[in-house]
Amino acid sequence: MRIEPIKLKQQNKLIEDYRNNEPSIQPFFDYPAFGEWEHRYHDLQKRTFKRQELCDCLQMINSQWKAPEATRKNIDRLRHPEAVTVIGGQQASLLSGPLYTINKIISIIHLAKQQEEELRVPVIPIFWIAGEDHDFAEVNHVYLQEEQQMQKYVLKQQVRSKTALSDIRIDHDKAKQWLDELFEKLTETNHTKTLYDEMNKCLASSLTYVDFFAKLIYHFFPEEGLVLMDSGNKSIRQLESDFFVEMIENQPKISESVCDSLEQLQSLGYTIDLSVAPSDGHLFYYQDDERILLQRTDTGEWIGKQNEVHFTTEQLKQIAKLTPAQLSNNVVTRPLMQEMLFPNLAFIAGPGEIGYWSALKSAFHQLQMKMPPVVPRLSISVIDRTIEKALHDCQMSAEQVINGRVADEKEAWLANTSYPSIKQIAQEVQEQIIDVHAPLRELAASMRDDLGAIAEKNLNYIQDHIQYLEKRLVKAWQCKHQNDLAKFDILQCVLHPENGLQERIWNPLPWLNIYGISFASSLLRHSYTFRNSHYAVYL
Repeated sequence: MRIEPIKLKQQNKLIEDYRNNEPSIQPFFDYPAFGEWEHRYHDLQKRTFKRQELCDCLQMINSQWKAPEATRKNIDRLRHPEAVTVIGGQQASLLSGPLYTINKIISIIHLAKQQEEELRVPVIPIFWIAGEDHDFAEVNHVYLQEEQQMQKYVLKQQVRSKTALSDIRIDHDKAKQWLDELFEKLTETNHTKTLYDEMNKCLASSLTYVDFFAKLIYHFFPEEGLVLMDSGNKSIRQLESDFFVEMIENQPKISESVCDSLEQLQSLGYTIDLSVAPSDGHLFYYQDDERILLQRTDTGEWIGKQNEVHFTTEQLKQIAKLTPAQLSNNVVTRPLMQEMLFPNLAFIAGPGEIGYWSALKSAFHQLQMKMPPVVPRLSISVIDRTIEKALHDCQMSAEQVINGRVADEKEAWLANTSYPSIKQIAQEVQEQIIDVHAPLRELAASMRDDLGAIAEKNLNYIQDHIQYLEKRLVKAWQCKHQNDLAKFDILQCVLHPENGLQERIWNPLPWLNIYGISFASSLLRHSYTFRNSHYAVYL
């Protein structure tokens, strides 16, 4: 393997300014994206955490997932007062979901190792599985390549629209059928049978999709000491009881501060994918296994967004104290809850997360906390030998393809290859016909107006036929060179699918099938810097 840094173009303005430490965006964060680790560590040492209770919960949860020894040891290391964490998270997607999940885990592990060496204290990598999320349609599928395009494969289990992922029981018949369908699409290799057997074992021993996700991740990363946590686990919710009370009591300040920050960001020209209002409660309430988003009325009462429930503030605080499993966080309060639970040295964030975290600094301050350093996760595109050869044949660099240059280069190749130029000749013929046809149009117009109109239609008719012939000639030329053109299409499909990054569409399954289940952890062998916006990894 070798790696090559890639400069991504046309990035979101906020992300680019944040990476470059621009003065316009830095006031919205407590720490810069890169650096001030000792400062952050000393800030954490001034706070207290429920370390023992948290670690007891983590050991219990991870034992159910048959976590590796390295994970159990790291949970015990977290009990020490000097230990800190690096945290990041995602929903529990099928087969780990798009590659950016793997890239985020690599980022968490890499930064934790790096900072443990620099600070000389235990730094524990934590992956926060967002089991409290309820959009099953976001995670119930993977994409596989079919010729020069991506095909979506959906696991067809019916799920109630607002059921949390942690509570969704696997329909094993449908899931097994779905997994079999995927493997039928793969080319058999020396690793296929082992991979298939391991995935089936993980599936068969899992009750929920969170379980299935966790067990697979531990197969991918068995020795790195990664610790997984399900935010939807009821024992974790019990730990969060006091923190829910604080959030309920401070809801007006939290909501107003986020709205104010968002307004300031927008006035500076930053576009944030976050919709908030002062009335937002930023908490969910569980009723009949469905999550209800809470709002706060002008009179200080809490209601469901569709008036499904109605509580006073005291009633909601009692729920938080007695049955905290009935509550969960939304996108605004989840970062606050992470910070209250964990001694968090840094948060690893994707581009969208950096966007909405930029509006949360003052919300952290309302709860007497600083926002942790928000570190942009590593962004990686995987390039195997077939794709590397296609790059060579098409005389393109990985950077050109990843930045969306395939269509232009393909068009240029066609123009240079089709000699004499079909389009040029067709254009010249059309211009000549206009000149040759002019006397007829003039004569027709001089005789009668209607004949003039017919002559114009006649010219258009001839021109349409020239254009039709041009298209047929181009198509014939493309058929003659279809193997060459297919290489451009394959590059687009693999490195810029659906006009975006590979990591947002591709699942790691094809590479796991070729290189084995250690493929994911093998990406950790390289030395990365978080300052680079993207990497190409050549296999």
